[in-house]
Amino acid sequence: MDNLEEDLTCSVCYSLFTDPRVLACSHTFCKACLDNLLRASTNYSIWRPLRQPLKCPNCRSVMELPVTGVDALPTNVSLRAIIEKYQSDCDPRPPSCPEHSRQPLNMYCIQDRQLICGLCLTVGQHQGHPIDDLQAAFIREKQTPSLLLTSLSGQRWAQMCELAEQLEQEKARCEALVRQDRQEVNQFFQTLKAVLAKKRQAYLEALDKAGAEISRAYDPLIHRVKEIQEKQLDLVSLGSSVEEEESPLVFLEKVHLLREGVEEFLKTPLPPVINVSVTPRAADYLQQRWPAVTIGSLEEAPVPKVSCCGRCGGGEADSPVQELWCKPSCSVVLLGLLGLLLLLAALWLDPVGGASLGFSLLSRFSQLVHGLSSELATSVWDSALSACTVMEAAVESWSTQLSSAWEKAFQQFCCII
Repeated sequence: MDNLEEDLTCSVCYSLFTDPRVLACSHTFCKACLDNLLRASTNYSIWRPLRQPLKCPNCRSVMELPVTGVDALPTNVSLRAIIEKYQSDCDPRPPSCPEHSRQPLNMYCIQDRQLICGLCLTVGQHQGHPIDDLQAAFIREKQTPSLLLTSLSGQRWAQMCELAEQLEQEKARCEALVRQDRQEVNQFFQTLKAVLAKKRQAYLEALDKAGAEISRAYDPLIHRVKEIQEKQLDLVSLGSSVEEEESPLVFLEKVHLLREGVEEFLKTPLPPVINVSVTPRAADYLQQRWPAVTIGSLEEAPVPKVSCCGRCGGGEADSPVQELWCKPSCSVVLLGLLGLLLLLAALWLDPVGGASLGFSLLSRFSQLVHGLSSELATSVWDSALSACTVMEAAVESWSTQLSSAWEKAFQQFCCII
């Protein structure tokens, strides 16, 4: 049967002949295969228009086909009848075992659920396994799917539906919690962002005020310098015109005007150079004050009052007390110290009246301190510490100067006597 099947196979498609047609060279092929070959051969241009060339796939001989093409070729009726009889009489053969050549797979292994051959059962991997006929196993298990489906559609299905509903409800509840937390987080950080923006704006406004103070300090001086520069340029222009003057009378008059202008220009005092310092500096202030700020106390976070104090660059250095007056809130501290000195003097001169005056001054100073904001109170305290240090140094300096002056006066008095 294998040899017969090879004879009934087309050499082009390697399948049983379908509508076999015979060429002039006596070779037979399927009609569909010949149609494909004919379409591939239509690029020949040497053939007459009414003829179509076709090359035999077996013997390579070229023949002419009429205009109708493959339909004009005769059908191999005998071969077609043999193929039909072969297809009707040939039963399907069982597949062969891949491990044992030419052994049919005609038994069903129940344990491994696959077809096996006799050698697989006796000497192969399935030795000792229970077997059965494939068709008998099929009939026996035919009703099993319906029974299994019946067991799935009972109470188990109701439990699964109830469980799915509970899971959906729990999922919805958890998602609602997550959405609520998301809203809380957004609201919290929006509030935090608003507070930070408010603090930032307050700090920038303080810096803007400091910038305005700098402009008020420097702009008049710069304007004055530019006016002096313009006067100097005018004198230079006048001097150039004097050199080009040919009339003696006009020349002498211009020289006189130039001399007066130069003398007046040289007597004009130049504006001093002011060294303005901005206190406190942002980097130092933020590093000292803001690390201790918590989220809860962010509303009360300190914002400094930036001030600009300057000294003339050409003058002498200010005294320590004068420097204190330029710092924030030092005026309040110095007023308190002056009040304390007045109180001590009053107590020394009149104990009873000094005590009454002292209580009055303390009451006024307490009201002043309580009226300050938290930021200013902190600044006052810091300034008080620095003021005490500076005042201590100043008192020592004054004591030394007074003792020296007293010794000189005493020596002069002794000389006079």
